[in-house]
Amino acid sequence: MVWIFFIYGLLFGSFYMALADRWCQNKSIIKPRSHCDYCGHTLAFYELIPVLSYIFLGGKCKECKKRLSIVYPLVELLTGGLFAMAYYLYGLSPKLIIMLALASLLVITYVSDFKYLVILDVPLLIVCVIVFGVILWTEGLVSGLWHLISGIIMFLMMLLVKIVGDKKFKRESLGGGDVKLSFLFGLTLNFYLGVLVLVIGSFLTYPMAVYYIFKKKEVEIPFGPFLVTGLVIVFVLQNQLTEILRLLIL
Repeated sequence: MVWIFFIYGLLFGSFYMALADRWCQNKSIIKPRSHCDYCGHTLAFYELIPVLSYIFLGGKCKECKKRLSIVYPLVELLTGGLFAMAYYLYGLSPKLIIMLALASLLVITYVSDFKYLVILDVPLLIVCVIVFGVILWTEGLVSGLWHLISGIIMFLMMLLVKIVGDKKFKRESLGGGDVKLSFLFGLTLNFYLGVLVLVIGSFLTYPMAVYYIFKKKEVEIPFGPFLVTGLVIVFVLQNQLTEILRLLIL
């Protein structure tokens, strides 16, 4: 079963790559068919096989011979690995659904934010609905409302940070997409673990920030991918982290 989820992950990874690319460019995800970005060559079915097509074609377009980005097979492998890990950790359980949703958002956000500095609203909304639905299904209405309140508190806290930061630095200190993401942290976990997601996400972003400081480059650093990575980490380790937080608080 792990291999089945890995293969499905490869397929979805290819789809997520195309989806993020097209939506960020305000293009239809249906038309035109998949094609080479350089020469417009419409890809045949054997050119769309995840990872294998890239290897067999030598990483080049069959028609124009332009080198294709290594990002494509890497995204497919990442998604396959995340899907396989999700099944390995949770089996056929409700938590598997949440983990697959978070993994999907992670991949889409990696592509959209690193490439276009955009966090897409529709995938985020879909994942929020899925997560909330699973919580209502497994934990009931009362617990679901507490998760919802945690999400709202996280959102308002991050919105306040953005407002204060924008005024202090006289520029956008935090993207609107990052603020919206914070709602998902509280919704999926709780307020305390949601804050921990922010801490881990900031820690993961730090090496890139230091790199650009040393290079003396003023660039906008995509925060979303690191935040969602932090969310996945905390979700997987939430039981252990909850115990650690309980010991620290007590």
